[in-house]
Amino acid sequence: MSQVHHTTARALMRRLAVEQAECRIPSLTAAIVRDGRTAWFGGRGRVDGAAPTAATQYRIGSITKSMVAVVVMRLRDEGVLDLTDPLERHLPGTQLGHLTIAQLLSHTTGLTAEPPTAWWERTPGVPAAELLDRLGPRELKHRPGRRFHYSNVGFALLGELVARLRGTTWLKALREEVLDPLGMRDTTARPRAPHATGYAVHPWADVLLTEPEHDADAMGPAGQLWSTPHDLARWAAFLCGESAGVLSPGTVAEMREPATVDDGDTWTSGFGLGLQLSRAGGRRLAGHTGSMPGFLATVWSDPAEGVGVLFMANTTSGMSGTLLGDLLDLLDEHEPRLPEEWQPVAADPDLLPVTGLWHWGPKPYTLRLLPERGLSLEPVGGSGRASRFVPQDDGTWLGLDGYYAGETLRVASDHLDLNTFIFTREPYDPAAPVPGGVSGWHV
Repeated sequence: MSQVHHTTARALMRRLAVEQAECRIPSLTAAIVRDGRTAWFGGRGRVDGAAPTAATQYRIGSITKSMVAVVVMRLRDEGVLDLTDPLERHLPGTQLGHLTIAQLLSHTTGLTAEPPTAWWERTPGVPAAELLDRLGPRELKHRPGRRFHYSNVGFALLGELVARLRGTTWLKALREEVLDPLGMRDTTARPRAPHATGYAVHPWADVLLTEPEHDADAMGPAGQLWSTPHDLARWAAFLCGESAGVLSPGTVAEMREPATVDDGDTWTSGFGLGLQLSRAGGRRLAGHTGSMPGFLATVWSDPAEGVGVLFMANTTSGMSGTLLGDLLDLLDEHEPRLPEEWQPVAADPDLLPVTGLWHWGPKPYTLRLLPERGLSLEPVGGSGRASRFVPQDDGTWLGLDGYYAGETLRVASDHLDLNTFIFTREPYDPAAPVPGGVSGWHV
């Protein structure tokens, strides 16, 4: 299975072995995905007396949420719903119908984290109708849209939304629309052999306590699923962009965009649409963590590098928190990715004359050609508003990112009109249509 050099594999396995031994984990698996394929897999500890394999099931907890979110985004792309729709439009009769689908996906509804039931992770769940009846204004802990507040309840609502709109259960919709097309056939709602048993490890002795496992029913979309390292590696590849037609690459990229941050001004962790986000070691990662009694799991993807990383463990707590970052660092140290070879690309000759230096008032910018008639506008020196643009059928260009995302660029021979801002060849060129007029430079 390994596509890495044996010295790299040894370094990765040693880091995994240290984690398993020092953190006292009954069994631990990890994998690295590169360019859509599993480049390395490792397992330590014992499951039923044998080393865990890529086919061993573990419970993945809240990673379930990111998979349910994909079905919601498919409904959006089909035009069945809009992310700004209030829940009431598609799930009438709740006391929380004013919350929007986008807020539910990004954990910005202000909803309570846990349902008004018994400890849902450790007890059998209640049906959706009963859960919906229990949810009222008391479950709103913050003004909707005010801040990030993680909510398992919010994804129970999204699961019921999927069930209503698809006319089936959330699980069947997920199976037919996401898991099967991605080849994730060992991702199931309840465990199947071979699977790890969930344990708690005593904090002061090397003994185990078996943790409970139940059907969470209405709370299932928040954390029900079991999966394998093999399947979760396929999920990591999906998050990197290997979407296999389940979603368009643009929609997957939209899910990875920050919708809210979890740690204020420092912005090292946040949330997109159903995906957790992290900035660590110069990387921008998207994925999800997961925990249920007896299990921990995490999957991260780095689309810029085409790399994914994951672990699955059968312990309630005790992981170091640095394992996946360390594995990525070891891969970079031993086998750094080579940059793609530069090759010339055909350019539209009509666009070549508009490349080069332009000025926003006195500030210089450069305009470069991108493949397929795209344009990139960047400030000289790197400080300022930079955006990429793609051509439109009407002869304009549409902003893709940065300050000008969604805005229109019009290109003329002597100026650029970017959403009313006029860029000129010379600073405030008097020959160009600069609003307010240009009186000339003076002392």
